[in-house]
Amino acid sequence: MSKALPSIGRWLAGVRGGASFWLWLSAVVIGVDQFTKYLVDSSFEYGRPLTLHPMLDFTLLYNTGAAFSFLSTAGGWQRWFFIALGVAVSALILVWLARLPARGHSMLAAGLALILGGALGNVIDRALYGHVIDFISVHYETWYFPAFNVADSAITVGAALLIIDSVFGKDPSAE
Repeated sequence: MSKALPSIGRWLAGVRGGASFWLWLSAVVIGVDQFTKYLVDSSFEYGRPLTLHPMLDFTLLYNTGAAFSFLSTAGGWQRWFFIALGVAVSALILVWLARLPARGHSMLAAGLALILGGALGNVIDRALYGHVIDFISVHYETWYFPAFNVADSAITVGAALLIIDSVFGKDPSAE
C-alpha cells in the first residue's frame, strides 16, 4: 500500500501539469449543469412543458439510458454501466489533458474539458438519482428531438471542437 501512494502522488502532480489549466471549464460546465437541473427538477412538473418558443420548450424528463434513451428499458444494470463508463472516460480525459502541452492546443484542450464536464455532470445525476435529468426540448410540429441538458450540450460542443481541431488544427511541434 505504501508503494501505491507515491504513484498516486505522481499521477496527481501530472494532472496539474500540461493543459490541465482548462479544468476550470469542466468545473463551470458541472456547476451550470447541476444548477439548471436543480432548478428544473425542483420547480417543474414532470412531463409538463414550458413553451419558450414555438420550437423550444423546457420539459422535465428523466432518462435512465444513454443518448437518445438508448438502453433506457434495460432493467437497471445500465445505471452502473454508464457510471463506470463515464468515470473511465473522465479519467482518460484527465490523463490526456495532463499529457497535452500547456500551450498550442487550446481548441483540443477546451473540447476535452467540455466533454469531461458534461460526462461528470451526467455521472453525478446517475449516481444520485439513478437517471439523468433532461429538460431542453427542441421540436417542429409533431417531430421532437430527444430532450437534453447542459451536460449533453457541452459534450456535443466539445466533440465538435475535437473534430474541428483534428481537421483544421495545426500541430505546434511541426513548426
